Amino acid sequence: MKQILPPNAKISKEAKETMQECVSEFISFVTGEASDKCHKEKRKTVNGDDICWALASLGFDDYSEPLKRYLYKYREVEGERASHNKASNNEEKDDSSKYRGESILKATVYPHTPLKLPGNIDRSNSLSRRF
Repeated sequence: MKQILPPNAKISKEAKETMQECVSEFISFVTGEASDKCHKEKRKTVNGDDICWALASLGFDDYSEPLKRYLYKYREVEGERASHNKASNNEEKDDSSKYRGESILKATVYPHTPLKLPGNIDRSNSLSRRF
């Protein structure tokens, strides 16, 4: 918030909290739409494409398109990283055979766990669902 305001502007604690509540509602609203789509398609995992679809279907095209581009680049980088790690692990496996069959491999794990949502989400407390 401070980046958009003049340098001498102050932001009250109440304004920060209100903004955080709005952001949380927005995220819930978009995620709920994506979750509904997944539920209709009998899927339990919401992925980035579902979030992009939800943004577009809710009229947030200005956010959807840049997010699609970001997601594409992110997947490219992750794919390259996975290929690099696979190649590194294969090289280490070749080297490990020199050590009497003992494995000297140390796997690097990159957290990439998709968001799993339960089938029945109660959104009764969500302000965005009331509109």
